[in-house]
Amino acid sequence: MIKSEDLGKLLNTLCPMFVLVDDAGGVTQVGPTLQKLRPDQCMMGQSFLDIFELVRPRSITTVAQMLTAPDRKLHLRFQDRPQTAFKGLIAPLPGGAGAVVNLSFGISILDAVRDYALTSADFSGTDLAIELLYLVEANSAAMEASRSLNLRLQGAMLAAEEQAYTDTLTGLKNRRAMDHILGHLISMKSTFALMHLDLDFFKSVNDRLGHAAGDYVLRQAAEIMLEETRSDDTVARVGGDEFVLIFKGMTDREKLGGIARRLISRLCQPMKFEGSPCQVSASVGTALSTQFDVPKAVDILHAADLALYAAKRSGRSCHRFYSDLLGAQQSG
Repeated sequence: MIKSEDLGKLLNTLCPMFVLVDDAGGVTQVGPTLQKLRPDQCMMGQSFLDIFELVRPRSITTVAQMLTAPDRKLHLRFQDRPQTAFKGLIAPLPGGAGAVVNLSFGISILDAVRDYALTSADFSGTDLAIELLYLVEANSAAMEASRSLNLRLQGAMLAAEEQAYTDTLTGLKNRRAMDHILGHLISMKSTFALMHLDLDFFKSVNDRLGHAAGDYVLRQAAEIMLEETRSDDTVARVGGDEFVLIFKGMTDREKLGGIARRLISRLCQPMKFEGSPCQVSASVGTALSTQFDVPKAVDILHAADLALYAAKRSGRSCHRFYSDLLGAQQSG
């Protein structure tokens, strides 16, 4: 007959979460992994049911009943916290000398590995839990790689979208972005002002000093327009030297007139490129969304164009409202 100490060594290797109990239910030996779950608690010498709470079968209330359970299967958990759950299988020892209760974590294995910092060395080499842990680890690594790839793809997509809506020379919005913003404002029934600005005498800068000077002027003009607008306004370059400024929620003529005057004043100041002065000015036309019973982007843009050309006919370097043109037409 196998000796108790030899049985313990054998069980340590084959099922390191075993509990060896005597016929009275006293714990005589526990496996190393099970003891690792309660490193400060000596389980040997205690009653099995003082350490573990028997969850199922509910009909069993004593150790004697447990040792003679018909199907030998138990559902248990620790009496104290953390109340880790276990599945148990009872194997009676010959001659009624007690039993071996082999425990496993069941579906709670992942929580147990996390809570107790278990490793593969804490399980039997043939335990399917090891393969499950490897699968979970591989799945976690794959999920992390997938998440990282998705983040990179999302970043690339956002960068591509941003590039598609940005004028590469000035960093302003482009015509496509302007169309999108106008459509959104109109669909949301938001009020806004649309200002069309054109640089006067820009062609002469290109002709006299070259396109590098022209590009410099455009970038400087863009910076001025950004400085004179709010963070939620839109400044877009829609042509070579043409810009559209959209002021969300602003329809006050006095405020808009003040912005236009400041823009014209600053854009009229000479810009030096490699020591040579670049002289331009600006003509501005403004239309309000509130001037239209049913606002449409094409109509508001056309109205701002008409106001812009009226400013150019007035000698350039000035600002005109579309509403003034309507008033002139009606009085005429």
